[in-house]
Amino acid sequence: MKDKGCIALVTVDGTDFKMNEPTPFNRKWCSHKIKHAGLRYEIGICIQTGWIVWVNGPYPAGQWPDLCISRDGLNQALMDDELFVADGGYKDAHGWSFTPSGYNTREQYMKAVARARHETVNGLFKKFGAMKNSWSHHRTKHGLAFMAVANIVQAQIQMEPATFQVMYQDRLRYHLNH
Repeated sequence: MKDKGCIALVTVDGTDFKMNEPTPFNRKWCSHKIKHAGLRYEIGICIQTGWIVWVNGPYPAGQWPDLCISRDGLNQALMDDELFVADGGYKDAHGWSFTPSGYNTREQYMKAVARARHETVNGLFKKFGAMKNSWSHHRTKHGLAFMAVANIVQAQIQMEPATFQVMYQDRLRYHLNH
């Protein structure tokens, strides 16, 4: 895949899926995103194609914030000068990600549009009952169902206009406000 000289090739976001409350109760499963016990996955979407290029998980939603999940895998998979576009949950001093807020510049706007498409892809996962409803099977089997759905969503993205195209270019390096 050609990167057209871009620094950031993917958008990354964590998404949570409901599961039955475990007994005994344990806060490590409590997701602030869905206000329920859940499993968290990290998904990476290629900015140019809109294809799913990275998945990582499952993690206990209350114990693993997005930033820790990226440190657990994605950051080691990136090339030295490669970054990713993400929301504020990925902001840290190491500078692995662009986490812009606002629409003050063309670059911020492009990154916001790329993140919006990512949320659309996250929503495609939740159209499947196994991902939308509370997972009632043993949590160790959720990853298999998630990967099956990820493959179906990927096929849908490739074959149908399931998401929108993003016009994105970040060739000019500029200081990041971390």
